[in-house]
Amino acid sequence: MDIGIISMRYAKALMEYAKGTGAEETLYERFRMLDRSFRKHPDLRMALDNPVLTIREKFALICTAASGDAPTGREFTRFITLVLKNRRENFLQYICLSFLNLYRKDKHIGVGKLITAVPVSRAVWERIHDSASSLLHASMELHTEV
Repeated sequence: MDIGIISMRYAKALMEYAKGTGAEETLYERFRMLDRSFRKHPDLRMALDNPVLTIREKFALICTAASGDAPTGREFTRFITLVLKNRRENFLQYICLSFLNLYRKDKHIGVGKLITAVPVSRAVWERIHDSASSLLHASMELHTEV
């Protein structure tokens, strides 16, 4: 099966559910954190693909990666339980990215990365952020990297 089709179906269903319950923003924050965890720790994906780990261990691993010590929330735990029950944990990273893209399209959020040789001042960062926002007619998430 195509990874894109599966992940997009789960992401769209989650987006509709989030709109119905009003939990879009909290789910967005959880999935942003989960995306950061997947990027920072490539072993997380390998652990989720490991057939030796039980569903409870995978659930705990995902919840910790998505929220740390903070409570994960009812909607997030229900969705992760659904993913694990249907044995789709190997698609979770793609589901996460698809959900983030759907949310950003729905809320008109642009994403940018500013890579510089030296750190930029807050005033320069804000000027770049504001000009990008006005050009795109959207709010911006501007990440910096030195």
